[in-house]
Formats: sequence, C-alpha cells, structure tokens
Amino acid sequence: MKLLFIADPLQSFKICKDTTFAMMRTAQQRTHTLTVCEVRHITWQRGSPVSAQVRDIQLTGDPIHWYAAEAQRSAMLADFDAVLMRKDPPFDSEYFYATHLLEQAERDGARVFNRPRALRDHPEKLAIMEFPQFIGPTLVTREAADIQRFHAEHQDIILKPLDGMGGMGIFRVGPDGLNLGSITETLNRHGAQSVMVQKFLPEIVEGDKRVLIIGGKPVPFCLARIPQGSEVRGNLAAGGKGVARPLSARDREIGEALGPVLHERGLLLTGIDVIGDCVTEINVTSPTCFQEIFDQTGCDAASLFIDALEAAVASLRR
Repeated sequence: MKLLFIADPLQSFKICKDTTFAMMRTAQQRTHTLTVCEVRHITWQRGSPVSAQVRDIQLTGDPIHWYAAEAQRSAMLADFDAVLMRKDPPFDSEYFYATHLLEQAERDGARVFNRPRALRDHPEKLAIMEFPQFIGPTLVTREAADIQRFHAEHQDIILKPLDGMGGMGIFRVGPDGLNLGSITETLNRHGAQSVMVQKFLPEIVEGDKRVLIIGGKPVPFCLARIPQGSEVRGNLAAGGKGVARPLSARDREIGEALGPVLHERGLLLTGIDVIGDCVTEINVTSPTCFQEIFDQTGCDAASLFIDALEAAVASLRR
C-alpha cells in the first residue's frame, strides 16, 4: 500500500518512543511505501481535489539519521491507499480546519484514518460524557458557582481545560478549597471558557492507564503512567513513569464496550485513559504508547495496527 502520514515535523520525532515511527517501521517491513507531510502542506483549490506537498521517505535503521527523504512533490490525497492523520494535539482551530480539508479529500476518494468527522465529533475530554456508566463524578461548566457546588459535594477535585494535552493546565483542589477561586478564574477566563471538573480518584497512585483500542478491540496490555514524587499527574509528558501491565477485568470490560462503538464511527485507533475503574479521557487524535508496551511486554501494537489498517483498506476497496 501507499501510505501518507500527516504528522509533526520528522525532525521532532523521538524515535525510541514515537508511536507514528513504530507504525512506519512496521509498514515498511511489510513493503508498504511511506510518504509524509505536515498539516500546513495540505491545500484545496477551487475545482481541484485536496492535495499536499509531500515527501517519499525510507527508514534507514540508523538511530540518528533515521530516514532518507526524496524531494518534495505535489500529490492528491486520494492517490494514496491510506492517509493516516497523526498530527499531535492541541486540537486548535487549524486542526479543526484540517479535518474539513481531509473530509473533502474523502469525498475525492481518499481513505483517512482516523476519519475526520470522527476526530471532530469526539473531543478527547468531552467524549467520555457519552458513557456515564464508566466515568466518575464529572461536571463541564463555565460557571464558578457550579464548580463551587461540585467541590462542596466531592471535597477533593480535579480541574482541567477541555483543550489541554500532556497534563497541561490540570489542578487539584483538596477539602480546604485553597485557591479554588483563582484556579477557576484562570481556567474559565472569568466565564468565557468551559472547564471539566472531576472527583479526584485516589487510584491515580497506581497509574493513569492507557488502554489502546485497535480495530474495535482492546490491546491485551495497557501502559500505566504513574505520577512521581508529589506530582498528581501521571502523563509521561509531565514526568510520569510508564509501566506496562496486562488489562484488568475492568479495563477489558471498558475496552470491549467502547471499542466496537468507536470503531463503527470511524476510529481505527483510540487510547482510553482509565484511573482505577473510571474512564477519564478518550484519545483519538494521535494515541501513543505502542513502543513502551512492546519494549516491556513484547506485545506488538504496531503490527496489530497495521493488520487493522490493511483490513480496513481492503474492506473499503470492495
């Protein structure tokens, strides 16, 4: 297959842990061809299919100079067997516009994974609200008074922006309510911006688990991101330690319940974050942790993903 990866600049990749790199490596091992571009390279001109300035690449096996790239060329997205949207968050206005360009590319005949409409329809924090049976007490609001009432009821709470990533902007407020007012003002911008508020889950000390769903099925191992020191955040970007573990019965229950629903909507790969028994986020933009799980368990999520991608493309060709 001819694969187009829409991703961040290649020079920013940390290939020892980058999931997109793991996908590329497995794809090349199976003799699929690799092409890359960034979101900024995508264009749509009146009367023409969506196209991009792309580069064909080959992985070299060298840990430093890890790819060799051909000269940039113009190509229609519909000319590829699959287009993989792997741009990292934040899901800002430019990402939003990119999903519209990619949806037009689908109308041109492109096969895009994850599907652009599904990316738009599943904001990573809000998406959990559709599955109340799997989440803890949660509130989304702009109103400071609502947040104060939620704190009065639950005492120990987490506040976070809806557009945050990597643990950025997450605050914990304990029973004393210290700084709740100023934290609320910072996050809701005096009522201009919505905030997610959740009851603090003490099971975070055992890790914020990333449960991967590929082709609607949970991967047998998750990565528990464990907070270090006095930190409340388990995110790897915030210094959390990643420990791979077999799925618990509850993790599997969550994966088997949500997986088919999300897959049916066009999400070939998702990353469900679980603390204790509760889902806290559903990651759809560029879920990670393939390499950490493989390095610790031998479970090859990249191969499972390319299996699912090959099956999805074959199904769409019929």
